[in-house]
Amino acid sequence: MAESTEQQGWTGGRDAFGDFAPGMVHYTDRVLFDEVWEREALSKRDRSLVTISALSALGKTDQLQFHLAYARRNGVTDEELKEALLQLAFYAGWPNGMAATTVLKMIVEGEEHRA
Repeated sequence: MAESTEQQGWTGGRDAFGDFAPGMVHYTDRVLFDEVWEREALSKRDRSLVTISALSALGKTDQLQFHLAYARRNGVTDEELKEALLQLAFYAGWPNGMAATTVLKMIVEGEEHRA
């Protein structure tokens, strides 16, 4: 019974790590995405903007790849993402803003080439 419960909900951690890092899987899937991202006080769109801001400011482009694409699925437009990254560049440092914008450009252009 516990196994079927573990399989429900978000599976990004399990998809990334399988049985390699069960703690990371649990906290990513069950706590972060199944609990925190589902809280009603902020929309997923707003949570995406907050997350992108933090990841951009910290220069975490590996995680930013997922979260920029996820923000688009959560209703943030490409123009809004570009504008948010421009705003962030002034507060988080120009290199971080440039790196984040490069990641967004790769996502958008990659999608255009697949279409």
